[in-house]
Amino acid sequence: MPTLIAAFYRFVPFRDADSLRPGIRAVCEAEGIRGTVLVSPEGINGTVAGSEAGIGRLFAHLRSLPGLEGLRFQPTQAGYVPFMKLRVRLKREVVTLRQPADPNEQVGEYVGPERWNALLDDPDVVVIDTRNSHEVELGSFPGAIDPGTRSFGQFPEFADTLDPKRPVAMFCTGGIRCEKATSYLLRRGFDRVYHLEGGILRYLRDTPAEDNRWQGECFIFDQRFALDAQLNPRYGDPEQGRVHLRDGWPDRVGD
Repeated sequence: MPTLIAAFYRFVPFRDADSLRPGIRAVCEAEGIRGTVLVSPEGINGTVAGSEAGIGRLFAHLRSLPGLEGLRFQPTQAGYVPFMKLRVRLKREVVTLRQPADPNEQVGEYVGPERWNALLDDPDVVVIDTRNSHEVELGSFPGAIDPGTRSFGQFPEFADTLDPKRPVAMFCTGGIRCEKATSYLLRRGFDRVYHLEGGILRYLRDTPAEDNRWQGECFIFDQRFALDAQLNPRYGDPEQGRVHLRDGWPDRVGD
C-alpha cells in the first residue's frame, strides 16, 4: 500500500507548546504514523508518514488546534514508511536561527510557483538558496547563490555580506527556512524580500514540466534521501536509502 508523506509547518505563537505534544503523539500512535513533529513557542514543523486515512485524521486533529486552522501539507509518496520511529519534540525554535527573527511579526512577500520564474529571470534580484551545503550539492535553481552553510544557524553570518538595497528572493525545501530568513532580513533593514511559498516541493508539484527550472535533485530528511524533478525518490528501497543518511538528519526535519 502506498505511503503518504506529509511535510508541513506554520509559524503561530503557542502559549504552551508542550501541552500540544500528548494529543499529537496519541493520534500518530493510533494511526501508525512515524516521522518527526517539532513544536515550539513560535510554531510547528514536521514531516510524517502513514496511510492516507491516518494522515487525514492527524491533520483533522492539528487543524482543531488554535492557530492551525487550514494547516496544509506538501504531499509526496513512497512504497514504504521512510522513518524508523515517531518523535514529537519540544524545541525553542521550530527551525533554529539563534538570532532575533519572529515570523509571527513580519515576513517577506510570498511568491507562488507561478511567479517564481520571473524572479529567477530578473537580473536585479539576488536569489539565495537558504538550505545547507550538502543539500545544495544535489540540486538547485540556476543562478541561485549557495551561502555555503552547514546549518541554518550560520545564515545570519552570510546575510551580513548582502546589500540591503537589492531585492532578495529565497527558497528552501518546504518554505520554513526561507520564510524565517525573510523575517531576519526585514529586521536588518532589507526592503524587498521574497520567498518561495511552499518551497521546492510545491514548485516541483505545481510547475508544468516545460516551465520547471529546477536542476538536479532535492534532498529530503528521510530515508528516500532525495527526490527528482517529478518528485520520484532516488531510492525506493529503505535499506538502500538508509546507508546514505548522516546521523541526526531525520531528527531535524529539514525545513
